[in-house]
Amino acid sequence: MPSSYGTDADKSSLRSNYLMARRHVPARSRIESDASIRSALEAFPLFAEAPLVLTYVSRAGEVDTRDLIEALLARGRRVAVPRVDLEAHRMSFHEIFSLDELEPRTMRILEPAADAPALTDPAELVGSICLVPGLVFDGAGHRVGYGGGYYDRFLAFYPGDKVGLARATQLSSNPLPTDPHDVPMDFIATEGSVWSCRDR
Repeated sequence: MPSSYGTDADKSSLRSNYLMARRHVPARSRIESDASIRSALEAFPLFAEAPLVLTYVSRAGEVDTRDLIEALLARGRRVAVPRVDLEAHRMSFHEIFSLDELEPRTMRILEPAADAPALTDPAELVGSICLVPGLVFDGAGHRVGYGGGYYDRFLAFYPGDKVGLARATQLSSNPLPTDPHDVPMDFIATEGSVWSCRDR
């Protein structure tokens, strides 16, 4: 995996460095990488067989999920996306049937309306798969996100499989700094492959 900015780098430094690096990835390279990641993901049995896919709605240079969401819905697959409650400092997933249902909310991120069906029963999530964004991931599945902690709070009680989506430039050969509440990924999908973090 490509080198990170060093084992002594803190999360704030890593966020700044990887955000800057992501902004400088040429659009063509980003499109090609994301298509390769999607192909690897769609060939991954746990993803292909999941009765429900929880996924972020991509923005600002993140690994693209919008085309994937549309393809899943066109095939009749169940899809849910997150909605953030700023006051409660938590995130919930709501089932959607079209991207047209989404509206810009927190930080202009597209989110479902408040009356979209919320998945509040953990039993509904058993066997599902959750696609997780991040700025950088390491081999053990640890990630550095944007610092809000929303995903870690949700994933702490999530019973399904957690898959980080990352371009090769977002993979660190050095262990990332972690906090006690951080939840590692089970798998990472990158260009050409999906690999397990569970035994690392």
